[in-house]
Amino acid sequence: VWAVPSLLPDAERHGPRGVLFLDEINAAAPTVSAAAYQLILDRKLGEYQLPLGWSLVAAGNRQGDRGVTYTMPAPLANRFTHFEFDVHLDDWVEWAYAHNVDSRVVGYLRYRPERLFEFEASRSSGAFPSPRTWEFASRVLTKFAGSKLLKDALVGCVGDAAGAEFHAFVVNAAHLPELDEILEGRSVEIPNALDLQYAIISALVSHVRRHELSDKSLNCLLTFAETFPAREMGVLLVADLYKTLGERLLHLDAFTPWAAQHADLLVYDSSQ
Repeated sequence: VWAVPSLLPDAERHGPRGVLFLDEINAAAPTVSAAAYQLILDRKLGEYQLPLGWSLVAAGNRQGDRGVTYTMPAPLANRFTHFEFDVHLDDWVEWAYAHNVDSRVVGYLRYRPERLFEFEASRSSGAFPSPRTWEFASRVLTKFAGSKLLKDALVGCVGDAAGAEFHAFVVNAAHLPELDEILEGRSVEIPNALDLQYAIISALVSHVRRHELSDKSLNCLLTFAETFPAREMGVLLVADLYKTLGERLLHLDAFTPWAAQHADLLVYDSSQ
């Protein structure tokens, strides 16, 4: 008679519903993963029974990702429905805003979306751009602010090409207009460089997420959105503001005239 491992869900201790997540399942040697056959298919393990309200989910790296993986045994693979996930910039940006990732990282990746994830299985191991390492780069911007080591630290996070390019972006972003001037409705000059326009947008959205702004300031933001040389950039700013403010944005005085002027660029999502 064996005691039930404490990590397995118990309805009394863990609640009647939940997810048992088996991470890195194909990093386990086949002789180890075979122990999960009964649990995954029959929801049992010896005398143990998985509660009815619990689901089983597993994840692992693909074999081409150069991770520590074993070929998943056919009996184990056949017990799952398989989905392959890919990174998506809009999803990552939404996560980044919610987790206070430095706005310069968001602005750079909006400008260079192909840099979000650049993995080549054929190259030697080392730093490369990924959603994870861009979050590392965000921390580096704080830890090495004003340091001569900043560029080397960024390269150490995301690799030579992306690190050097992002460092140049950060240097140029230091010359952006003051956010307070925009929020006060003052006239500011928008740089012609597209990458810096992305930087302004990400900086403004991050500021809105971190501060409780008055309707007056938000109306100034909508007015500012009309001044971008390319209308699409203004729409991007307002779309990101909507994700942050929700219905409040729609009730601002400046929103209705802005929406009427840009209706041809707006896409209505009936699922929302």
